[in-house]
Amino acid sequence: MSDPTPGSTPDTTPDTTPDTRTARATTDEPSRRPTYGQRRRERIDALALAGTVDDEPGVSLVRSAWNRLRRNPVFLLGLAITVAFVVLAIIAPWIAPWDPTARPLLDEVRPQTNPVPGPQPGHPLGGDDRGRDLLSRLIVGSRQTLVVGVCATLLGLLGGLVLGTLAGAIGGWVDSFIMRVVDVMLSFPSLLLAFTIASLARSPSQWTLIVAIAAVQVPVFARLLRGSLLALRTSDHVLAARALGVKQRAVVFRHMLPNALGPVIVQATLSLAISIIEAAALSFLGLGNPDQRQPEWGQMLGLAQRYISEAPHLAFYPAGCIIVVALGFTLMGESLREALDPKSRR
Repeated sequence: MSDPTPGSTPDTTPDTTPDTRTARATTDEPSRRPTYGQRRRERIDALALAGTVDDEPGVSLVRSAWNRLRRNPVFLLGLAITVAFVVLAIIAPWIAPWDPTARPLLDEVRPQTNPVPGPQPGHPLGGDDRGRDLLSRLIVGSRQTLVVGVCATLLGLLGGLVLGTLAGAIGGWVDSFIMRVVDVMLSFPSLLLAFTIASLARSPSQWTLIVAIAAVQVPVFARLLRGSLLALRTSDHVLAARALGVKQRAVVFRHMLPNALGPVIVQATLSLAISIIEAAALSFLGLGNPDQRQPEWGQMLGLAQRYISEAPHLAFYPAGCIIVVALGFTLMGESLREALDPKSRR
């Protein structure tokens, strides 16, 4: 580049070459303040991150509920009680120290002086008035209690699903008729209604007990499912499916029913505890299985009332088992309700 000639004016025009503009823009960029739009986006991102402390983005409802349940001590306690009860009921015949129908303590039963044998080596809980080992009957009786509770809940759930689906999906006079029948059934106390149904049988048995308890559970499940389906009838995905020409049957069974089963499943867990308590109550009144070769906790309570003053432990042990198992199912059901219902999350 040639030197300026003498007498000429020096060139003071700023250098505007592309390299100079790029360097200057790079130097001035850190000093720029964020715009209002940038600050707003940053604030929204911070709020979004704050709202995903418990619910991670992209996690399903079941996974999100499990993440909360596994940190909930109430749910873990209920789950431990329930699992222990189920495992005990399954392996009961193999771990019972004595045959529940055998009478190893019959020689010690004296109606006048010692009607109920007390605890002794080999029989930690003693025996009953017929010389049968009490611990073995408690262990084996857990299976009958589980069978009655689970079968009654499943039958009630099945009947409630049928009635609730018909009422919530079809509507009209079908809905009105089913709901009036449900209202009549719900107007009676559950135990009184179960007692009435069980007493209609010619001879009490385990299956009459199951049917009576299941009939009491049907209106509860039907009303709950019907309410969930009515709430989903005006949801966006159901309206979109109908606008696309999807048949009514597919709309109900593919878009509405799967999304309405959450509260019903939670109610089924709570109903297990209610079924066990009602089964014990009906067996105590003599409406259960009369065969004493198949022990059941409610049946044992009924047999113990004759000796409640001399041997209260005959009623204490089966009553304690019923309370603990019902408490386990209740704790687990309430925790599931809180985890699956966004309105009741802590």
